Amino acid sequence: MNKYRVKPGQKVDLGRWDPSDTGDFKGGKEEGKEALKPLTSRLEELQELLYAEHKHKVLIVLQARDAGGKDGTIRHVFDRVNPQGVKVASFKVPTPRELDHDYLWRIHRHVREFERLLAEEGTTILKFFLHIDRDEQKKRFQARLDDPHKQWKFSLGDLEERKLWDEYRKAYEIMLSETSTDWAPWYVIPANRKWYRNLAVSRIIIDALEKLQMAYPKPEDDLSGVVIE
Repeated sequence: MNKYRVKPGQKVDLGRWDPSDTGDFKGGKEEGKEALKPLTSRLEELQELLYAEHKHKVLIVLQARDAGGKDGTIRHVFDRVNPQGVKVASFKVPTPRELDHDYLWRIHRHVREFERLLAEEGTTILKFFLHIDRDEQKKRFQARLDDPHKQWKFSLGDLEERKLWDEYRKAYEIMLSETSTDWAPWYVIPANRKWYRNLAVSRIIIDALEKLQMAYPKPEDDLSGVVIE
């Protein structure tokens, strides 16, 4: 998974990152779904440990184009974690109140400080850019149009944004190049294959949590003589 990490100072050209890559995984969609099950179970264990130890925090950032798969990643990767230990903040079109403040105000409301300060205070930061190509976005837009239950996700504004594909690509490349650091790295995740996207994100999160070497805290009371009748 380390090959998807953007090194600090690395100049990113998204044309060199294959959005259909499946790494070393030789199985297809069904095998990918099966491979995800033990990962979601492991993530469930690690989240419980994280919550119990109460020493660390984890901030996960998802960025993607329209239909890039942010909601699907959250739904599948965090399928089994305890909702009490997770807070999701979604940033869509700025509200009138948000437009009255500086560009980062709506983000500061949730994190309050910058990435380095968060990291120095014990927050593990992982940032994922879910990389899809133009054809895949077209396919997903069409699927929304064809399904009456998904048409609510589509707006005519999506088509206007799609016309700016190249401009957005340049902006994402600058963002990835300038803001990937040792303490808050970006990962460019191949996201044309949803099942592999979920595998890759899960593995990276699990690896980061395991490196924290967490342990369950000892009980506050001596429980050696406790008998429950």
